[in-house]
Amino acid sequence: MSAPARTATTRPRLLVLASTFPSHADDGVPAFVLDLARQEAVEFDTAVLTPRVAGAARSETVDGVRVRRFPYFPRRFEDLADGAILDNLKADRKRIVQVPALVVAQYFAVRRAVRAGRPDVIHAHWAIPQAFVAALAAPGVPLVVTTHGGDVYALRAAPLVRLKRWVFGRSAHVTTVNDEMRERLTEWGVPEDRSSVIPMGVDLGPARAARGQATRRPGHVVAVGRLVEKKGFGNLIEALRGVEDVPWSLTVVGDGPWRERLERQAAGLPVTFLGQRGKSEVLATLASATVVALPSVAAANGDQEGLPVTLLEAAAVGAAVVASDLPGIREVVRDDVSGLLVAPGDVDALRAALVRELTDEDARSRHQDGAVHAAAEYATERIGARYRDVLRAAARGDHSA
Repeated sequence: MSAPARTATTRPRLLVLASTFPSHADDGVPAFVLDLARQEAVEFDTAVLTPRVAGAARSETVDGVRVRRFPYFPRRFEDLADGAILDNLKADRKRIVQVPALVVAQYFAVRRAVRAGRPDVIHAHWAIPQAFVAALAAPGVPLVVTTHGGDVYALRAAPLVRLKRWVFGRSAHVTTVNDEMRERLTEWGVPEDRSSVIPMGVDLGPARAARGQATRRPGHVVAVGRLVEKKGFGNLIEALRGVEDVPWSLTVVGDGPWRERLERQAAGLPVTFLGQRGKSEVLATLASATVVALPSVAAANGDQEGLPVTLLEAAAVGAAVVASDLPGIREVVRDDVSGLLVAPGDVDALRAALVRELTDEDARSRHQDGAVHAAAEYATERIGARYRDVLRAAARGDHSA
């Protein structure tokens, strides 16, 4: 198929590369790439290229965004990109055999997409593998890279750091989600005029609707996220185990390799594991909480949160938040203003903060109001406009957006 002819009124063309992407609406897989692509499609003719996952259409159009999923392994065993790649590898080391297959398949898929669509700019989410593949497969197309956390904090082996430096050196612009990550990029040689901090956004409309419809359950603690080491949910269970004089219950939304051990740890406690749920149910559960906990820690491999979208959703529904004092998180949660911050891994401090939110109505109300105000800064429309500015500049050859 030949590429469509250009006209004076043709919108610039954008190719988005990602490895975490919903298979269908409200399936529970983080949808921040799709949410941002919708905003990018306001100005750009936008196509998304992502690995195939079970149950997903090979190609479809979602709210004006064309989505194509490429195969990379025999379908029966193809599960590396079903969720987060690093977490999947950690859960089952045998999945390592899928890594080279994914990279090679993505390389040829990008080449085909570039030949067919002639994009003016590529937006690659995650430095490895997406940006690396784009730099190899489409060296003539301006490349914008967005790092999300694991691709900066983890993958710390010297060869991988050299690979990331190589990728960033061939990028028109690099965005990241918190200031500390940008400092790391600068240390790796990315000029400050070619990097910026632009987090993911939150759709305030559904959050407001959930806030208006929900009834907060007294003593209800909610935690949402992949059940993996960096989320720190084990510390949350231990903190709540020591709360004796305040009624509480905990609802955990999400799935992952740590689920079995967390369920064993929570045996005998009022803890419910819901598994993975769609976005609408996640928002409703967050809105029902007396307090939302994000007890994140740095994992053994160095991985940690960049700026979790769950935090933005919790703030947008007006939840009282208790969270670890980590870069990115502290840019949303100001201690005792829009929530409470505790040192990562400090179970006693986490317990004290949870008890305060559960019992101090005045502080909780103030923190809820502060959270709503903080979330407004991350509205998808505002974040989308900032990304469109970066992509527009990259497409015209101005790398200092």
